[in-house]
Amino acid sequence: MPWRTGSPQEVFRAFAKLGLTAFGGPVAHLGYFRREFVERRAWLSDAQFAQLVALSQFLPGPASSQLGFAIGLRRAGMGGALAAFVAFTLPSALLLFAFGTSLPRLQSPFAERVLHGLALAAVAIVAHGVTRMAQRLTPDLPRAVLALVAATVMLLGSLPWLQLAVIVGGALAGLVFLSHATDGAMPASPTAAGVRGGAAALVVAGVLLALALLLPATEPTLVAIAAVFWRAGSLVFGGGHVVLPLLQHATVSPGWVSVETFLTGYGAAQAVPGPMFTLATFLGAQIPTAAHPAAGALVATLAIFAPGFLLLIGALPLWERLSHAGSARRLVAGVNAAVVGLLLAALIDPVMSKALHSGADVAIATLALVAIWPERRSALWALVVGVAGSVAVAAVGGRL
Repeated sequence: MPWRTGSPQEVFRAFAKLGLTAFGGPVAHLGYFRREFVERRAWLSDAQFAQLVALSQFLPGPASSQLGFAIGLRRAGMGGALAAFVAFTLPSALLLFAFGTSLPRLQSPFAERVLHGLALAAVAIVAHGVTRMAQRLTPDLPRAVLALVAATVMLLGSLPWLQLAVIVGGALAGLVFLSHATDGAMPASPTAAGVRGGAAALVVAGVLLALALLLPATEPTLVAIAAVFWRAGSLVFGGGHVVLPLLQHATVSPGWVSVETFLTGYGAAQAVPGPMFTLATFLGAQIPTAAHPAAGALVATLAIFAPGFLLLIGALPLWERLSHAGSARRLVAGVNAAVVGLLLAALIDPVMSKALHSGADVAIATLALVAIWPERRSALWALVVGVAGSVAVAAVGGRL
């Protein structure tokens, strides 16, 4: 399937909907993205989607946001990439910036049931995405076994670099065992950054990381905020919850924010749609500086996202070239199967393990899955079924 040229406005509209509705964290976001851009809009194939997922897992930074940035980049160039970032990130950033004033209203029993319903919807969305991807990317026994091995490794291990190791292992297994695989190469596009632009992006990312590591960050200034959040965005693999220890060390240890404030922001980041990395927005606004809190929020947000985007711009041209090599078809097939395994493991833990606590939860999640099973059916149906079912069960049980 060739890449087609679109407009930044088109990309913004597509990602704005996801920025307002994509609850459930980075794993669930992959399900939302696949449903929107593979099934409903047909901007890319399952194989191409899996390759972009793998690339975002290879690189440090916010994995789901990098995936969205890559989709926007391939659809409408740098304007599309920036449109995807702004549209997907702005809703959660604004919500977290205003979270301090709305916190009491988010602690009611009704709000808790709504949030639980959103988690049940995420189960359905991720399950749907894993099933559809498995049908297309693991069509034979060797690839199905590879996906199951990848899922088992992820479920049994807990090392922070394990996702990267599983993808590399999938690539090597593909080279050895998948001699007849025909997974397509990643098409080049004039809207994507070229090799020179990619090299420049990597140089900028490296120089700014070196400066951030050398800069002392003892006093809470805007420059110090930029440094500590740039470090976090440059050095974390896997995104989501993995960034929390880095941010806690960077903001709580020097006394910039209290443990209670940090945990409040962490809870808020899980309750809003969009990327969890917008926890940086909340923390940047809470850190006391001479500037307005909005300035700290903006600096922290841009600093934590920018490194991953620069690395993606640098790596994507090389990724395209490698996918056209003769042996790369087998490598890509192995990576695609490993990605299915990663998503299967994530579906089991944490998506299902954190959301399904009773038979009623299983029933609601199943109904949400049935509601979105037909291709091109909007994921909003899962959100409606999940929230309505969660609230109804609580009302019947007298918990509201």
